[in-house]
Amino acid sequence: MRFVILGAGGVGGYFGAKLARAGEDVTYLARGAHLEAIRARGLIVRSSIEGESVAKVSAVDDLKGQAPADVVMLTVKASDTDAVLARARPVVGANTVVLPLQNGVGSPAAIERFYGAGRALGGSAYVFAVIQEPGVIAHHFLGKITFGELDGSRSPRAERLHAALSGAGVPTDLTTEIRRVMWEKYLLICAQAGMTSLTRVPTRGLKAHEPTWAMYRAIIDEVAAVGRAEGVVFARDVVDTIWAMAGGMNPEGRSSMAHDLATGKPLELEALHGHVVRLGRQHGVPTPMNGAVYAALLPHATGAFA
Repeated sequence: MRFVILGAGGVGGYFGAKLARAGEDVTYLARGAHLEAIRARGLIVRSSIEGESVAKVSAVDDLKGQAPADVVMLTVKASDTDAVLARARPVVGANTVVLPLQNGVGSPAAIERFYGAGRALGGSAYVFAVIQEPGVIAHHFLGKITFGELDGSRSPRAERLHAALSGAGVPTDLTTEIRRVMWEKYLLICAQAGMTSLTRVPTRGLKAHEPTWAMYRAIIDEVAAVGRAEGVVFARDVVDTIWAMAGGMNPEGRSSMAHDLATGKPLELEALHGHVVRLGRQHGVPTPMNGAVYAALLPHATGAFA
């Protein structure tokens, strides 16, 4: 299959390299020193689990003139979604499917706004990988993708993608409940990203203070309530389940948003807390804790506050 991957960061870099090493046709949309390093020596993945490897891939800064893709993977930060989807138009052909592997639950709607109904799958990536230096991805743990058709069907195109990912050694679940899966991840990410960014402490610091840890749970509660208003069917104990998962996370763990805040980079605030606050307002569901996170971090949303 021909894959075009929008973004060569941790998520796109790790999964795209595995596809390329398995013989799939992979082209990255990248930029700057990272682009030049990939062109010069391939994409290097240094994995604490799998060791070091090099993938020979194509990398470009402009998709004009490129052949249409079978699959476009959307792996940039959510704040860059609209800009990169506009740049990807040349490779979205009549039969191209777009798989988002981003934080939040708004990606499929954005994809269909650009390219029309039926173009998007739903997807969630479970991996911790980052750009270590130009041309090098450091993979620390996990490496799984769950995806599926938004209407719950098992389509031929989804089956083909599942086969390609599995053939590349990517643990992959093809689910008929991708909306629920994406929302369950959203519950956890809103709480973990919001609280580690707002407090500037890791998970152990949140758990050490009862009011702080209670706020964490309240964020999960609010997002679940909004999800139910959106028609998502959760298990009755979903909040307890997600909270227990949070309690079992690495005590020193923070979040990518906390890292972005500390380094003065743009935040995925609109896709996470901003999105749930707006949906809550539409449905008449109160979201005071998510609203507090959103209001407090908004001055930093576009990068370092000046």
